[in-house]
Amino acid sequence: MKQSILIEPQHSRIEERATPPLGIDDVLVKVKACGVCASELHGWHGDSGPYPRAMGHEVAGEVVAVGANVRDIRPGAAVTGLFQGGFAEFAVTRAPYVIPIPAGIGYEIALGEPLSCILSGARRTRVEPGDVVAIVGLGFMGLLMLQAIHLRGPARIIAIDPRAEALALAQRFGADEVYRPEQTPERYRMTEWSQLGGGYGVDVAIEASGTQAGLTLAGELAHEHGVLSIVGYHQGGPRQVDMQLWNWKALEVLNAHERRADYQMDCMRRGLALLAAGKLDTATLVTHRFGLDQVDDAFRALLTKPAGFVKAVITVS
Repeated sequence: MKQSILIEPQHSRIEERATPPLGIDDVLVKVKACGVCASELHGWHGDSGPYPRAMGHEVAGEVVAVGANVRDIRPGAAVTGLFQGGFAEFAVTRAPYVIPIPAGIGYEIALGEPLSCILSGARRTRVEPGDVVAIVGLGFMGLLMLQAIHLRGPARIIAIDPRAEALALAQRFGADEVYRPEQTPERYRMTEWSQLGGGYGVDVAIEASGTQAGLTLAGELAHEHGVLSIVGYHQGGPRQVDMQLWNWKALEVLNAHERRADYQMDCMRRGLALLAAGKLDTATLVTHRFGLDQVDDAFRALLTKPAGFVKAVITVS
């Protein structure tokens, strides 16, 4: 099979690799689409990890074979799930990590893994009806998180991002107020002891940028005994936090990432159900498509964010 392999930082090439072997509990799929995830951007750009490496984990495709023990999945089914090495013609995973795509939903917009991450983060982040919620970072995951949180019934959602087009999308998806970071009103920041009890800050601050600046701002936004939910995936070295600020505000801080596969699959089912019901929109967010031989171009687009960019997907014919 053909597979895109990262042979050195920022340099991938198509190689002929053996089709992944099929175990008795496995499902082999012909990859139709694989999302380009920001969690792999640091590795593509250059880190201390080994090369060459196979990348891509946001897979959707068609089942071509199942192992002897697999009973409830059939060849020809459209599926998504938890995969690795998805920038390839074929990918394999265990049957419990595969889920059917609802009828009428295309492969490119039914990427289950990011849906599972967002539904997990939304379910684990304590948002009460009537809360004021701020979301910092409006990339693909931030805009999905905004949609999921909107379903929880907050009184107001404040969306923050440096890009005007991201702010426009946030309004489309239900944000009540949008700001560039430097324009965020002071009433939404709580950074001084003297502000206690003065109505400053928000009930829930969600950091979805994966950056130091975004994390710093989100920590300032949550008020005393508020919630700080870290959805952004932080790479490239340690982060600094104002622990004194977090201490005296008595914040509830959540690492919203999830590593329990069974829970991820439950979140994926819920996310696909919401997608099928029209309550989540990923179609608007998939803005750039690349071929299997253009993986580096896709990562460059993710890094530089050309006009209109939200999400890149590798399509495999």
